[in-house]
Amino acid sequence: MKQQALSMTGYFDKGKKTRREQFLAEMDSVVPWVRLCALIEPHYPKGSRAGGRPPLPLERMFRIYCLQQWYNLSDPGAEEALYDSITMRQFAGVRTDADVIPDETSILNFRRLLEKHKLTERLLSEINSYLCERGLLVGKGTIVDATIINAPSSTKNAEKKRDPQMHQTRKGKQWYFGMKVHTGTDTDSGLVHTVRATSANVADVNVLGELLHGAEESLHGDSAYHSKELKAQAEASGIEFNVNQRGTRSHPLTQAQRARNRRLSRVRATVEHPFLVVKRLWGHVKVRYRGIKKNLAQMNTLFGLANLYRVRYRLMNS
Repeated sequence: MKQQALSMTGYFDKGKKTRREQFLAEMDSVVPWVRLCALIEPHYPKGSRAGGRPPLPLERMFRIYCLQQWYNLSDPGAEEALYDSITMRQFAGVRTDADVIPDETSILNFRRLLEKHKLTERLLSEINSYLCERGLLVGKGTIVDATIINAPSSTKNAEKKRDPQMHQTRKGKQWYFGMKVHTGTDTDSGLVHTVRATSANVADVNVLGELLHGAEESLHGDSAYHSKELKAQAEASGIEFNVNQRGTRSHPLTQAQRARNRRLSRVRATVEHPFLVVKRLWGHVKVRYRGIKKNLAQMNTLFGLANLYRVRYRLMNS
C-alpha cells in the first residue's frame, strides 16, 4: 500500500481553501478526462524502450499540460511549479513519494506529440461534442472575430532575426507584430467552435469561410467582414447576414444604419468573452512558440478549456 508523503502530512487539515484549489477543483470536475485521454491514447508510447524509462501515466501528463495552459507555464516552468505547489501536484495525480514528477523534457515531448498528430484540434472538437450532448452548444448561428497575439520583435536570438511567420499590422493608430487568432463562436452560448491562426497582417475577411461550421442560420461580425459580395453569398445560402455596416468619409452611415450596428453589436459582444478568459485571466497575450502551427495547436486547447471554464457551474450542477 502506498504511503502519503510526509511533506504533505497536515496540509489537508487547514481550514482555508485557496483560489487555486477552488479553480482546480472546479476544472477537475468538468473536464471530461476519460474522453480526452482516449483521443490521445492511440498515439501515446506503450511500455518502455530498451534501457529507457517506462512512460508516465497519460492522464498525469495531460493534466500537467492543462496546468500549463491555465497558468501560462513554459515546459521548465511547469516542472518547477509542480515541485513548488502541493495543490498542482495533487491535481496532476502526484500524491505519494512513489509518483514521479516528469522533467521538462518529458513535458516538452508530450506537447510535441499533441502537435505532431494534430490532436489539439480534435480535443477542441471532442470538448464541444461533450457540451453539445448536454445542450450547451446550440450551433444555430456564428459570430466571427479575430484578436492579435503579440510576438517578440527583437532579433536577439540564435538566428538573429524575427519569426518569419509573424508580421506587423496596424490597428487604429498603433502597430502590432505577431499573429491573429480567428474564432467562430456560437451566438446563443458564446462558446468557440472553430479556431484558426494567421499572420497579423492577414485581413479578417480572408479567413471567414474557414470559421463557419456549415449549418449556420445567421452570421454576425464587425464591419471588417462586410461586403456586398459576402452578403449576397450568405443570403443565397439562406444565412441571415448580421454583419455591421461600414461607412466612409464620402458615404457616412445613416442614423438607421448606426442604430442597426448598435443592435447587432449587443449580440456580437459575446465573442469577446472567450478572448477575456484566454488573454486576461490566463495571461496568453504573447506567443510562446515560433511559427503559426505550434501556437495554433495551443490556441485550440486554450479555447476548448475556456469553453469548459465558462460553463463550469452549469456542468457541475447538471
